[in-house]
Amino acid sequence: MAILAFDLGGSAVKYGVWEKNELHGTGKFPTPKTWEEMKKALLETKMNVPFSIEGIAFSAPGVVDERKRQILGISAIPYIHHFDIYDELENLFQLPVTIENDANCAGMAEIYEGAAKGKQEVAFVVIGTGIGGAVFHKGEIVKGAHLYGGEFGLMFLNDGKTFSSLGTAVHMAWRYCDRKGVERETFSGEDVFMLANQGDVLATEEVENFYEYLTQGLFSIQFSLDPQVIVLGGGVSAKEGLLEEINQRMEKKLKQFDLKDFVPEIVICEYRNDANLVGAAANFIAHKQ
Repeated sequence: MAILAFDLGGSAVKYGVWEKNELHGTGKFPTPKTWEEMKKALLETKMNVPFSIEGIAFSAPGVVDERKRQILGISAIPYIHHFDIYDELENLFQLPVTIENDANCAGMAEIYEGAAKGKQEVAFVVIGTGIGGAVFHKGEIVKGAHLYGGEFGLMFLNDGKTFSSLGTAVHMAWRYCDRKGVERETFSGEDVFMLANQGDVLATEEVENFYEYLTQGLFSIQFSLDPQVIVLGGGVSAKEGLLEEINQRMEKKLKQFDLKDFVPEIVICEYRNDANLVGAAANFIAHKQ
């Protein structure tokens, strides 16, 4: 079964063909400015891939409501929301179409073919500008009553601030810039990590805060959902030493609360840039079985 997968992003649309458990012919194009331009670009991509395509799988931002056949909420691509997008895409391609939220797709990639393969109870945590994710129970994605399952970034952690606003490298860099009295774009998260290694006191404090807040959030996820494994995704997941720092802090928290029954298993995602495409294809396969 050859499936053409698209990952709709705010700046670019990625694509690839999933066949025989491998992703082929990957590429991307700039995100069009209108829905009509988007449909034209999608169809042109489909016509140009050298595969016999049996279905189209989408990873998209926003809240995907399969029952209403719409993408609800808001995103960086405003024109994909609040209409029967399934019908339009099925008419466009004359093929079956599935759509799933991008964070859910990334999580599905890990549970079907990646770091959580074979696991039944999984929390997937995406750490980007904010924090999102996906929850899996008995190997199936759990969207919740209002389709907000896995929106971990909305958890409150400290002084009325959320996990998203405290536990990411992007916000760590913003806090550092604010304390230095410079524009927030002056230093990136990578810059702050480097400055901390060089002995910068403020950077060291903010890196410590980042690890502490991230561990707090993961601790709360572990002991509210009790997954077999927590999979970390997003750009910062590639940082060398991330797991060691988190595990050290997690061990201290376990001792603090005298928790001795198990140690949370936290792993780094296997799929990175292609995770949403792989997960979109996995979602299509799951729907058609």
